[in-house]
Amino acid sequence: MDELSLWHRFKRYYVRAETIGLSIDISRMYFADTFFSQMQDSMGRAFKEMDALEKGETANPDESRMVGHYWLRAPELSPTPEIRAAITQMVDDIKSFAAAVHGGTITSPRGKRFTHLMVIGIGGSALGPQFVGDALGGWPMSFGHGGRDDIRSGEPPDDHRVPHLQRRWATPRMQVSFCDNTDPDGIDRTLDRIGSALATALTVVISKSGRTAETGNGMLEVQHAYERAGLEFAPCAVAITQEGSKLDQLAKSEKWLKRFGMWDWVGGRTSELSAVGLLPAALQGCDIDAMLAGAAACDAVTRVPDVPTNPAALLALMWFHAGDGRGSKDMVILPYKDRLALLGKYLQQLVMESLGKRLDRSGRVVHQGITVYGNKGSTDQHAYVQQLRDGLNNFFVTFIEVGKDRVGPSIDVEENVTCGDYLHGFLLGTRKALYEAERESITLTIDEVSPRSVGVLIALFERAVGLYASLVDVNAYHQPGVEAGKKAAAEVIEIQRALLAAMGDKPGNHQTAESWAQTIGQPDQVETVFSVLEHLATNRPGSVKSQPGTSPFDTTFGRG
Repeated sequence: MDELSLWHRFKRYYVRAETIGLSIDISRMYFADTFFSQMQDSMGRAFKEMDALEKGETANPDESRMVGHYWLRAPELSPTPEIRAAITQMVDDIKSFAAAVHGGTITSPRGKRFTHLMVIGIGGSALGPQFVGDALGGWPMSFGHGGRDDIRSGEPPDDHRVPHLQRRWATPRMQVSFCDNTDPDGIDRTLDRIGSALATALTVVISKSGRTAETGNGMLEVQHAYERAGLEFAPCAVAITQEGSKLDQLAKSEKWLKRFGMWDWVGGRTSELSAVGLLPAALQGCDIDAMLAGAAACDAVTRVPDVPTNPAALLALMWFHAGDGRGSKDMVILPYKDRLALLGKYLQQLVMESLGKRLDRSGRVVHQGITVYGNKGSTDQHAYVQQLRDGLNNFFVTFIEVGKDRVGPSIDVEENVTCGDYLHGFLLGTRKALYEAERESITLTIDEVSPRSVGVLIALFERAVGLYASLVDVNAYHQPGVEAGKKAAAEVIEIQRALLAAMGDKPGNHQTAESWAQTIGQPDQVETVFSVLEHLATNRPGSVKSQPGTSPFDTTFGRG
């Protein structure tokens, strides 16, 4: 298609949603002009299902629960007064707690202000808070004495007030670290970075069920670090969990500093605008009211069942078109803004855990899903864009453009050219190069990176996922594959316990993996037994030792 024809197609398929500061351009997707009419009935059903979901219909039959993350930013739409009151109370409690921490009303046991925030969680309990923390670090802090007007406008103050902040956002209220895995070395690295600041660190432990192994392990490791430093853990610990959970009971019995609730109608990957994401954001100083307002405004725009003007519907349809309704092409997320570098990682869970399903809602085997990956532009122009243009055509790109380059003015790096101009040029250039190679792309544009716009992006992709799930007839709100993985991991731990018990406490009795598998009654699990024995010998050399044989499989293991 020549440039003039593409311009006319752009005018036809470019949508600007002024109320949320967002634009979407689908003109570089190769769908036919009849595509919208062909999908009209399917989209109509998707809108009806979304409407029923928002009104409280049981949308996750596997767990007999509603799906209500949309109510988090519009409590008035929730189906019961009790839910409405609970959401409103949650937000009020978060803001009051954060204000007390920032103001020094709530302090560490030694009477010092909390300066550091440690978040322990995994999956949706970490990816959302990490994305928001990285995107908004410092945004809502006032400049000098500018107060809330400076915060909301995002503009720096006059130069004479704080000249060193002419081009920078302010420092976050609390420095944040994440413990988001059960990797001992990773936990050590995080604690080493915190160092002596642990004495003024507030730890937030997030687990809906209170039984998540990675989170529980991280909590025990961090608790041990507090105790090793001569510090009390409970007065510095906050739990975010469902009422009555194992974590809730622990926090209550040990008299932790604070407990915030979670609800069964909010799934982990859609929990960023619950206490899971709002509390860490508020403690860092982010304007959570603006985040919620942005999400609510996006919901209002994307709730309207008018496909040509609905950005979420357009996204869902383009995903369907690109992958032939089967997810046959990968989704590459390319935000041209460092602050959005973790967006791809966040969307990876939201999209892949929601849509990656073996069965459709009728129980038929369909193996649905969309693979998501991405980092940021223009960094990736020096990484995988070469393959995107010249290699396998098994993807479509979602470019994310940010209108505002930075807070404050920019210098010229060339005559009449700034760094931001170059970044914009690289985005347009890469998009053009891909289009010329017949590679499809969508472009989303937001005015700036702000609490409001981040809320918009979260809500936009949450609704697009829900609509697409309806189009391909899968349940977006359960995750049987994740539960299967957890069960399999638990079985490995049970094998390890059985091996240690069978070895006893006395040295000797060295056997091969095959022999040990027979001893513990797991003859068909020899490979797992072999791996567990090697792991034990590597990490507990004072307890379990290995004696090499003529081959790795002749190695014997036993107490040292």
